[in-house]
Amino acid sequence: MIDRLAIIGVGLIGGSLSLALKKAGKVKHVVGYARNPATRQQALDLGVVDSIAEDIVEAITDADIVILAVPMGAMSETMAAIAPHMTDNMIITDAGSAKGQVVRAAKQHFADHLGQFVPGHPIAGTERSGPAAAFAELYQDHRVVLTPIAETDQDAHQKVKEMWQAVGAQVFDMSVAQHDKVLAATSHVPHILAFNLVNMLAQGEDVDAVLHYAAGGFRDFSRIASSDPVMWRDICLTNSDAILSLLAEYQQQLTEIEQAIRQQEGDVLIDVFQRAKQARDKRFNDPTLIDNSEV
Repeated sequence: MIDRLAIIGVGLIGGSLSLALKKAGKVKHVVGYARNPATRQQALDLGVVDSIAEDIVEAITDADIVILAVPMGAMSETMAAIAPHMTDNMIITDAGSAKGQVVRAAKQHFADHLGQFVPGHPIAGTERSGPAAAFAELYQDHRVVLTPIAETDQDAHQKVKEMWQAVGAQVFDMSVAQHDKVLAATSHVPHILAFNLVNMLAQGEDVDAVLHYAAGGFRDFSRIASSDPVMWRDICLTNSDAILSLLAEYQQQLTEIEQAIRQQEGDVLIDVFQRAKQARDKRFNDPTLIDNSEV
């Protein structure tokens, strides 16, 4: 049981965690903070949190666990505001999508309390955002990745793990580097591709006609282009090394497909498409599959 949980960022991710813990009876009181006063008030009015704070210091006072569910671009600034007010029995965790940047910020700001910081990333979400988007079932049967570092206290690690398990998540540990590489491949680059394709089509003169006749496959693929642009800008900039490496590889293989089409090399296309089909069918026909999607 968590006596007092402080959520910094009461949108979809932080708000859904609050609702899920409250529903499970695993938290006594949730205090929320967001930079925008209207967002804070909305979270309170909707029952997403039990109380709201006017600033970060007020929010974390007497908290057992603090979760940072802010955009990646605000993570370091938020840690800097928290650091002078951390206590020895306070656990800090986060929901950031790029762990290398988060860990670097934590080492800078939490140097005196680094063992109390447990880096984490719930791999769940929708294309919606804000307190009104939060719902208690978001994490059910989704994965949460924890990336503890050498300094992370084992008891703190265990408490954060139990918190996520209490809301129905499957919790796994990864190294920071592995996490950033895997998420770049399975989430970050796919979002870039979707944003880019929809942006390209939107600039065409016949965009209305193209989108009017869009089939289900296009809607499925492009759905993630409805995600929060600010959040995904921050992810691109904070996990840039892994993303750029994968984009270079993707561009190389896309060039090979382009050449095959130009040269009417159907056998090359069959090989590419067949390997892709087999890989996807093998993975997604698995009855034990856990949802890895962030959106």
